[in-house]
Amino acid sequence: MRSLPTRGTYTATQLQIEQRERFKTAVMFLTPIKNLLSEYFGKPQGDKSSFNLATGYHIKNALLPDGLGGYVIDYPKVLIGKGDLRGISNGGVTLDTNQEVTISWDDNSGQGNAATTDELVVVGYCEALGLFETANPAGTRNLTTVQLPLPAYWAGQEIQLWATFVTADYKQAATSTYLGAVTLT
Repeated sequence: MRSLPTRGTYTATQLQIEQRERFKTAVMFLTPIKNLLSEYFGKPQGDKSSFNLATGYHIKNALLPDGLGGYVIDYPKVLIGKGDLRGISNGGVTLDTNQEVTISWDDNSGQGNAATTDELVVVGYCEALGLFETANPAGTRNLTTVQLPLPAYWAGQEIQLWATFVTADYKQAATSTYLGAVTLT
């Protein structure tokens, strides 16, 4: 019978500690939207799933040091989708009443591989509550505006918003756009 291995006196280097913190921060942020990222974040490459690719991207590109030895998410660099489909043109967000936001964009159907039937996917994140809200689909490319209701208990909170397009058959996605932050009234 074999004995269980014992942990040696190994001490992690500072770089290893920092990398573990980066990994922890990225995974904790992305896990609630894992299904979305698994569908729309690139194509799996060998043994790397779409979620693995998303995690790697965010560790390298979407984290900022917090000054306390940890990391925070750099929201403008977050991607909820990544692909070759034509993305959002002139996307924006405006605050409405009753915890509702309006997402707007230009209809760029016919440019490249963009079609009127492409579906809009919107993700909202409330950092204070650590919660995501998704609209999948929220509308189609030709609509140019959609209203997105957010939970009433998010009132008074700052919400980060991202959007992307996916084809009607869900086989292609666009690289997402950061729409900005709004504080719900």
